[in-house]
Amino acid sequence: MALKIEDLRPTKGSAKKGIRVGRGPGSGKGKTSGKGHKGQRSRSGGGTRPGFEGGQTPLYMRSPKKGFKNFMRKNYTVINLDILENRFNADEEVTPASLKAKGIVKQYAEGIKLLGEGQLSKPLNVKVHAFSKSATDKITAAGGKAEVI
Repeated sequence: MALKIEDLRPTKGSAKKGIRVGRGPGSGKGKTSGKGHKGQRSRSGGGTRPGFEGGQTPLYMRSPKKGFKNFMRKNYTVINLDILENRFNADEEVTPASLKAKGIVKQYAEGIKLLGEGQLSKPLNVKVHAFSKSATDKITAAGGKAEVI
């Protein structure tokens, strides 16, 4: 017998019925539906936004602001040259896909940047999102190519 979605039922006692408001005086939640008389919270859509302090200047506005947040900054996944030296053969192409396939990077949100830590003795064709100056110099000195994607 196959399980059908129309046959599913919650466990006995786990699902409570919601309170039905505005259904007459006998229900105990009639007329004003438990919201009292008048006032901001009795109206539909009533209430205040988060952080509202009744007209007093809110804490987030009173506290001093400091520094600068660069929203254009990219968070690169960083790799050093010595990893490429150990994991890749000569004249091999290094791309984000090949780095992921070899398990060097798990995931990269905004790109991969190659830094110049370590030495490179073989020519590699490296295609990543950013390079440091020393990494570019070492790749070209080894006879490889550094290409920005």
